Amino acid sequence: MIKLYYSFSPGSVKLFHDHSRNLDFGHSAVSMLTPRAISFSIRRNTVSLHGPTSMRVLHRDPKTGEIKLRVENPDDLWHLHNLLLPGDLVRASTTRREEVKSDKVRPERGEKVRVTLTIRVEGVEFQAFSDRLRITGVIVEGLQDLGRHHTLNLGVEDVLSIIKTWKVHELHRIDEAVAAAQKPLVAFLALDDEEALIAQLRQYGVRELASIRAPGHGKMFPSGDARSVFLEDILNSLRTTEIGEALVVVGPGFTREAFVEFLKARDPVLAAKVHMHGTAHAGMQGIQEALKAGVGAKVFGESRVGYETALVEKLLEALATDRPNAYGPAEVQEAADAGAIETLLVSDAVVRNPGIEDVMRTVESARGTVVLVSRHHEAGQKLEALGGVAALLRFAIK
Repeated sequence: MIKLYYSFSPGSVKLFHDHSRNLDFGHSAVSMLTPRAISFSIRRNTVSLHGPTSMRVLHRDPKTGEIKLRVENPDDLWHLHNLLLPGDLVRASTTRREEVKSDKVRPERGEKVRVTLTIRVEGVEFQAFSDRLRITGVIVEGLQDLGRHHTLNLGVEDVLSIIKTWKVHELHRIDEAVAAAQKPLVAFLALDDEEALIAQLRQYGVRELASIRAPGHGKMFPSGDARSVFLEDILNSLRTTEIGEALVVVGPGFTREAFVEFLKARDPVLAAKVHMHGTAHAGMQGIQEALKAGVGAKVFGESRVGYETALVEKLLEALATDRPNAYGPAEVQEAADAGAIETLLVSDAVVRNPGIEDVMRTVESARGTVVLVSRHHEAGQKLEALGGVAALLRFAIK
């Protein structure tokens, strides 16, 4: 396994791995952050870019801007969705029908074979429900069908190469994807006396995994056995779920506490991971309520969704109390030009819009922080409703 590290000192950045020479870049090269200079942003003195569950960097070519990656988990697909733009080149193994020569007017359909193709990206679709990334474009390199359209379907464990001129926020995305391997995966259980929902906190949002309905109280369950069956069904579902470092149990009423007591008796190891929080609702609404309340900061304070939710809530509070803020492209542009932006929030739904990249670069040059916010969770949808771009300001501009 190759390990990549950064070494940071004032005006200089070094990138090196176990068996290669050091690459030293001066201050001007660091500020440009082009593919010829460096592949990732610098967040700390030394960062190890390896680990069993992180997006893995297999190869990089500073001359061409190519970075070869292995997808290690579904969150990596989300990061790739945000990295890829129309015009980028993507090379990957895929299947395509063989060309069959025939004298017939209507050509015969050949067998599907595995080939390596490079396509010029036209569209990218992230399918959270199936953990797939669909990349459509025109074939520019391969043994056949040059100039024709093709779709790459990528999933966990797939390998791809991306060839492009890397932008600052894209380099941040890769850095985040690698660093995320060190952060705990958090599972949620939201329940009341009728239904339980199991979900995972992913970097792109909360992903629903299973829903368990409480059984009826008819003849099938005499003597109040319905609740025991319900709690047993929940436990069985949790045992087939990747819990990670913590299980956050939320919901109203007594069912939440009853389940935790049941869990302590049946599975003490899993019970040790439980953090409880009362909410007015069960289901996904209860989970979002817990996120907004900042519950379990020690549990998922490091998570991407928790981080994004806290910032959006801080923005909404600034709007309500008339503290320095800006929202919408025009207002944010004015604030950026004035050097007033402390934290810029950009929805991934608009990050590719004309002018957004310039605003992000302006903010970073003025020592502001730029945060991309996923539209796949409630806080991201609130930001999208404000025009997709907003900012917390150092000082008022009006």
